[in-house]
Amino acid sequence: MPDDLPAITSAEAEVMEVLWRSSPLSAEDIAAALADRQDWQLATVKTLLNRLLKKDALIAERDGRRFLYTPRFPRTEWAHGESLSLLDRLFGGSLAPLVSHFSSHRKLKAADVKALKQLIADYEQREAKPAKAGTASKGGKSND
Repeated sequence: MPDDLPAITSAEAEVMEVLWRSSPLSAEDIAAALADRQDWQLATVKTLLNRLLKKDALIAERDGRRFLYTPRFPRTEWAHGESLSLLDRLFGGSLAPLVSHFSSHRKLKAADVKALKQLIADYEQREAKPAKAGTASKGGKSND
């Protein structure tokens, strides 16, 4: 994960997911949003909010007698860091073993295969552009 983002536990991530969907929210609003997925009391949600505040993952603004909470960073940044961390921890930073693992343990749908092929094609196209940019001069000779 990038150095500027805190490590977030799975329980804290549940709270963050609610806030990434809609914020700012009060502790009561967050507890209500989690009620169908977690059997947490308001005190548990407040404990998690305090942990996230100490980690500097949230912004808290006073609204009368309560606080409203907002994530300090977007979900995409957190997901990026988490996915890189997973890739490093489980697959030595290599993407191919990750895809191989999932394809051998779960049948890939045709749409997944198509999406993977498109990702590879897009990547190859992006990587090919810089190489072409400086390879030929007006006379057709290499600049190297």
